[in-house]
Amino acid sequence: MGETLKPRDEKDLVEAVRWAISEDHPLEVIGQGSKRDLGRPVQAGHVLDLSAISGVETYEPAELVLTVRAGTPIAEVERLVEEHGQELAFEPMDYGPLLGREPGLGTIGGVVGANLSGPKRLKHGAARDHILGLQAVSGRGEVFKAGGKVVKNVTGYDLPRALCGSWGTLALATSVTFKVLPRAQTEATVLLPGLSDAEAVRSMTRAMGSSAEVSAAAHLPREAAEKIGVDGFDGTKDATLLRLEGFGPSVDYRFDALRKLFGDAIAAERLEADVSRALWRAVRDCLPFAGDDAPVWRVSLAPTAGPAFVADLSRVLAFEAFYDWSGGLVWLRLKDGDPQAEALREGVKRAGGGHATLVRASHAVRTSVPVFEPQPKPLAGLSRRLKQQFDPSGILNPGRMASGL
Repeated sequence: MGETLKPRDEKDLVEAVRWAISEDHPLEVIGQGSKRDLGRPVQAGHVLDLSAISGVETYEPAELVLTVRAGTPIAEVERLVEEHGQELAFEPMDYGPLLGREPGLGTIGGVVGANLSGPKRLKHGAARDHILGLQAVSGRGEVFKAGGKVVKNVTGYDLPRALCGSWGTLALATSVTFKVLPRAQTEATVLLPGLSDAEAVRSMTRAMGSSAEVSAAAHLPREAAEKIGVDGFDGTKDATLLRLEGFGPSVDYRFDALRKLFGDAIAAERLEADVSRALWRAVRDCLPFAGDDAPVWRVSLAPTAGPAFVADLSRVLAFEAFYDWSGGLVWLRLKDGDPQAEALREGVKRAGGGHATLVRASHAVRTSVPVFEPQPKPLAGLSRRLKQQFDPSGILNPGRMASGL
């Protein structure tokens, strides 16, 4: 078993990376390990633990700007901004429960590495859309800065976007500056019961295109709804969910507008704030599929293609599914223990294309199956050149995204 390096600050981190380069020792990079079992197993003998590089550097609520070190737990940041009536509007997912770990272990570095988002991505985007700037250490052992600490900043190249979703294979953020947004005074969820997948997507699309300012839209077929585990939510029927946020009178008005939009054809029900928040956290963290080790896929495609994709795939595979992002994100839990990667990705192609990520599987499966969507040759070549620029020695999380990268 290799050594675990735990730098206390950026200086220590630079020394650790330079040592790894000089000794040709690849490093597996972790925060608190909440996503350690997501992606290909890292081909490294030593662990680089960034959890000690933690804490808030600056927080200016009046300016909606927060700078925080990479090892800081997301849960700690969310509590801080909530105390000031604000939020991380991209609603970062917590992968811990789905991967068999405790909730609340994710860190800010993981937010950047995985480009996290939740159901409100429809309205507010993902993590990369909220990063104003960052400071990081490259695989060359060099410190660099990108962006700044103000909302309107156009200094230099948009490196934060390049690093978001790179899973720690290019550089290691040491501090990140986010824009934060005011938290809604209240929320409610419009529940449309008993719709088929196709009817649900049509209804979600209709609601998203209305003036009701829906901030999230999801559909839980009954098999997933039964497992949601939220008090006050009846999971005995297929459930289509539309979230409304804002001031109380505004939420009331928009609920009535949606009820009129659907008319007597669909009996819209209302879930109040406490139930609504718990329900959307469960959707965000894919809790219907937590609690076992069956393979789980995360498939992103055109929203209107979701129901046809699921129907087509059900002819050859046994699985459970539910929809987020108004149908554009489909979560799948395969029932027979085999990830069926080839069949699933062929189904994605037949649906018009998209991205399929194997989120949960055994170590052996993740070694042999492409976990992330294989890239076309031109894009794969670009990824290799980017890796060569940031990490020419290949010491940062080698093999996590693709074999040999």
